[in-house]
Amino acid sequence: MDEPALSFQGVTLSPQKETVRVFYKELWDHADKSLIPAIFHPDFTFRGSLGPTLVGHAQFASYVDWVTGALGQYTTDILALIEEGNRVSGKMRFHGIHRKELFGVPPSGRHVWWIGMPIFTFAGAKVHDLYVLGDIYGLIGRLKG
Repeated sequence: MDEPALSFQGVTLSPQKETVRVFYKELWDHADKSLIPAIFHPDFTFRGSLGPTLVGHAQFASYVDWVTGALGQYTTDILALIEEGNRVSGKMRFHGIHRKELFGVPPSGRHVWWIGMPIFTFAGAKVHDLYVLGDIYGLIGRLKG
């Protein structure tokens, strides 16, 4: 966890990058599911770094509950953001306190983390597809200690 997170203080982001920032720093870090309709089209598709492929607001809200339930103090550190056309990608560090079973590993109380690389595809001002590739093997190794 040596790589520093980006600081957005005093930075003006493009509208798409700002949506990604809100997604991670406001929706995920605070489990604020009320932001889901403002960020995503109703029928958006999501493939998360922890595996599932989901469609729509309700399925995604359940995923947020699952992840933030398993990992207390869940936080995303934005390490890089790259924008081209209607896509924003980046490098993220996801982390939290392991408090429920995850990948068959009982809760350990340890701080665990993994790196993920998202690709947000926008249709207008909202995200239509989000694909996140994550270092699950690194996470499982940290879960097991």
